[in-house]
This record gives sequence, C-alpha cells and structure tokens, in this order.
Amino acid sequence: MTADRDSTHRAAPDATDGSRSSVMPAEHGRDPKVDARPAAQKGHRAGHRSKRQLPLWQEVFVLLAIALGLAILLKSLFVQAFYIPSASMNDTLIKNDRILVEKPSYWFDGPERGDVVVFADPGGWLNAIPQSNAVQRGLEFFGLYPAGNHLVKRVIGVGGDRVECCDDRGRVSVNGVPLAEGAYLQRGVAPSETPFDVEVPEDALWVMGDNRLESGDSRVHIEDVGEGFVPAEDVVGKVWAIVWPVDRLELLDRPAVFDAAALEES
Repeated sequence: MTADRDSTHRAAPDATDGSRSSVMPAEHGRDPKVDARPAAQKGHRAGHRSKRQLPLWQEVFVLLAIALGLAILLKSLFVQAFYIPSASMNDTLIKNDRILVEKPSYWFDGPERGDVVVFADPGGWLNAIPQSNAVQRGLEFFGLYPAGNHLVKRVIGVGGDRVECCDDRGRVSVNGVPLAEGAYLQRGVAPSETPFDVEVPEDALWVMGDNRLESGDSRVHIEDVGEGFVPAEDVVGKVWAIVWPVDRLELLDRPAVFDAAALEES
C-alpha cells in the first residue's frame, strides 16, 4: 500500500504535457479552484455577451412606442389637449388658445352648471367645417390642430332644469333664478338676443358660448332634431387650463354664481 502511494506521487512531477495542473485536481480533488476559474471566466464572458445593448435605432423605436402608448393612455383616461379655432368663447377662451381638458371629474358624475366643457358634435352643428386630412388628424390627436368634430361651450342648464331668457332686465334664468353673468360675459354684451324657454331633458345639457353674439350654441339649434340639447355622454371633459400662449396661462374655475342653492330648486 505504501509503495503504490509513493509511485503515484513520484509519477506526477515527471509529466511534461501539463497534466499536473489539469489531471491531478480532477483525480485527487486537491485544488478545484484551478479548474473552476476558467469556467467562471467563460460564464462571465457569456453573460456579458447576453447583456449587449440594442442598436440605437431600436432603442429610439422602443422609446417612441412607449411615449405613444403613454400619450394614448393619458388622452383616453385623464387629460386631452385642444385648440380653440374661433371667437365663440371670448374672452374666457380666445382664438388660438391651447387648452387642457381633464376627464376624472366626470368619471362618477356628470357636468355641472357653469363648467366649460368640450363635447362631440351632437349632429350637424359643424357642417360648415371641412374634414381634416391624415396629417391634420395626427396633429389634432396632440391638440396642435383644431379638432374638427368637437365644440367648447359653457354649461348653463343640466337635466331637469328650466332655462329661459329673458327677464325684465334681459337676464338668463335657471329654475327661476336670474344669473349674474358678469364674471365671464363681455362688458356691455346682452346675455342673449334670442328669447327661449326650455326644460332640459335628463342626461342632457343646455350650453351657451360666452361670446353670445357669435356663438352657434343651443339657442341656434333649438329648431334642430335635438332641439339644441347636448347629450351628456358626448362630453369629452371639463376645460381645466389654458396652457398656450404663455401670456394666457390660466387655470379655469366654475363661476360662483352657479353655486347658488336656489338653482337646485325646480
């Protein structure tokens, strides 16, 4: 037994083909680090190759896809940009204003009196506006071109309200309460030169522009099929802010006149 062990140990140093470093640890298990080191290094190199970055054009494509997805999500659920193409809401909103419309306010409840809202054309209100082309629709998506099938007006009456004009002082009344509209109407402009007396159906709105002399609103379409009412489901959202141009930057609030408790009594 002793001779065998001695012969084995004497044979090892005589190897001239590098077997001492490669064979001895495998047979005798004396130094596993020697053989493990190259394998670890190879694994490191393989892992390094697997983490190579995407080509620049692919990274740009991925980033653009993510940005577009976020834009669609934001537009669908939270906020959308629009462009004001006319003077029908002067001086609250003027031509070329860029506005943000927020949607969460109407997730669980409908528009309120006094809100400035953007809504889809109820039918025939915008017949004179030409259809946009593909490029214009793309710009329209981001609010950089007038949205050809939407309007912006102020809600005067909601479902169940009686809205009429005019009283002996020329004022619009809601449920028999005259509105003091000086906070948003231009000075010296009559609340309406067109008399009307309507009862707003449930789930509908009576809307009017702040520039009463140049607004194609509910009054103008009172003889149409929809009798001038806007379905509440057509409302995109409430105008929240003017964001461009910079000197027009402003957050919009609902006028205090619409907070009167008497308006709820019909």
